[in-house]
Amino acid sequence: MRPLIARLAAVLPRLALAAALAATAGCAGFGAEHGPAEPEMPELAAAPPSGNGAIYQAGYEAPLFENPTARRAGDILTIRLVENTNASKSSSTSTSKATAVTLPGPTIGGRPVTVNGTAILSGGVENEASFDGEGSSRQSNRLNGDLTVTVVRRLPNGTLLVRGEKWITINQGRELVRVSGLVRQIDVEPDNTVPSSKVANASITYVGKGALADASAPSWLARFFMSPKLPF
Repeated sequence: MRPLIARLAAVLPRLALAAALAATAGCAGFGAEHGPAEPEMPELAAAPPSGNGAIYQAGYEAPLFENPTARRAGDILTIRLVENTNASKSSSTSTSKATAVTLPGPTIGGRPVTVNGTAILSGGVENEASFDGEGSSRQSNRLNGDLTVTVVRRLPNGTLLVRGEKWITINQGRELVRVSGLVRQIDVEPDNTVPSSKVANASITYVGKGALADASAPSWLARFFMSPKLPF
C-alpha cells in the first residue's frame, strides 16, 4: 500500500503542472478579444503619380452622374452580413472475415489413429471477425446584420481595402463584430452597401465576453481532459 501511495504522490505534481499548462494555453485561445489573425492581402504595383492642377485633385473628384459611394481612403461603407453555411458529412464501414481450416488425422494401415474409437490426431481451426463503424457530422452557422467599415486603402486597380469593428455592451456581456477584406467598387450598391458574400479575403469575427460567455465555455480542467494530445 505504501509504494502505491508514494507513486501517486510523485505523479500528482506532474499532473497538476500539465493541467496548469493546458489552462494557460486554453485561456490564451479563449480569451482573445480580437479573434484569429486576418488573411494576407495581395501586393499590387504602385500606381503612377498623377499630376494635380489648380482645380483637379487626384482622388478627390466628385462625379456629377454617379451615386456618392465609398471610393477613397477614409470613406465609410456598410457591409451587410448575410453569412449562411451548412456542412454535413457521414461515413459507414462494414467488414467481415471468416476462416476455417480442417486438419485430418493420419492413417496407419488404412485406419485412423483412435483411442477408444475416437480420432485423436485430427483437428480444425475456425476464425470469424467482423467490424461495423458509422459516423456523421453536421455544422450550421448563420450571421445576419449590418456593420459600417472604413476604407483603409485604395489599391491601384481601384479595389478598396476595408476594415471595421463594433463593440456591443449589453448588461454583463460584451460582443465584438469585426470585418475586413477587399471590395470592388462595381459591387458597391447605390445605397453604399455591399453584401459580405462579395467581400474578398473576408475575415469576419464574432466573439463575446462576459458572464454569459464564461458560463457557456468549458472550464480549464475540462479543456485539459478533452485535449487531443492526451493518450487516453
